[in-house]
Amino acid sequence: MRKAIVKYNDTLAGILTETTEGTYIFQYDEAYCVHFPDQFLTFQMPVRTNPYYSVSMFPFFDGLIPEGWLLTIVTESWKLNQKDRMGLLLACCQNSIGAVSVHPLISNDNE
Repeated sequence: MRKAIVKYNDTLAGILTETTEGTYIFQYDEAYCVHFPDQFLTFQMPVRTNPYYSVSMFPFFDGLIPEGWLLTIVTESWKLNQKDRMGLLLACCQNSIGAVSVHPLISNDNE
């Protein structure tokens, strides 16, 4: 199971999880829901306390991953698989252009 911290303008917005079954969960942070109820990441995912579930990478997060020649450079340089969307997101999107950034969450538990 891989997890990522999702920030909006350097504020913790939520946690993105890739389960061992290959599905995805995005959960807005409780404090973010209280303090920024109208500051959603994308129109398709308004701020709410219930998690979002998807059988593939959420389109918004997939759109943060480089494309074309830049994707080729990233995958060849870092030995990543182009189909490993979570791996690419974790490797490439810590300093994304725009308000949203994605950072690896290192967990010490055995989930």
